[in-house]
Amino acid sequence: MSSRTTRTTRKPQLKQLGRTTPLPATPDAAELERVPNPHPDTPYVARFTVPEFTSLCPITAQPDFAHLVIDYVPKRWLVESKSLKLYLGAYRNHGAFHEDCTVGIGKRLVALLAPRWLRIGGYWYPRGGMPIDVFWQTGKVPAGVWIPDQGVAPYRGRG
Repeated sequence: MSSRTTRTTRKPQLKQLGRTTPLPATPDAAELERVPNPHPDTPYVARFTVPEFTSLCPITAQPDFAHLVIDYVPKRWLVESKSLKLYLGAYRNHGAFHEDCTVGIGKRLVALLAPRWLRIGGYWYPRGGMPIDVFWQTGKVPAGVWIPDQGVAPYRGRG
């Protein structure tokens, strides 16, 4: 058996995947999990698109909605997608400004994964007549990696 077969067939010790898991009460309480990257020697992009992200305004407690796009070039680890969904869902009742949500999510993923590169785009829907878009990345894109456009059109209102 090749080392690649062994590496990809070994089951990681995950606590949430395959189990009924309640939504965490807060993002800080959420447990993000990771799995080994089966291709750690190959730079490639993994993308998560979250078109229905929700959080609360920390002042008014009114809901805020965003379309998030998370791109990363993994090294040793991949984020386990169910744990990511639960983590992002925990923002539903969490009060934070758009900038704090977007950058905080990016930093938490970087701390967990130590990727070659990560960027997050937070395309926030307008409240009070003004959309706020927030972008953060860890540094320069690794050489030889194709990074597609995030594909979210700028807000144009009615015009």
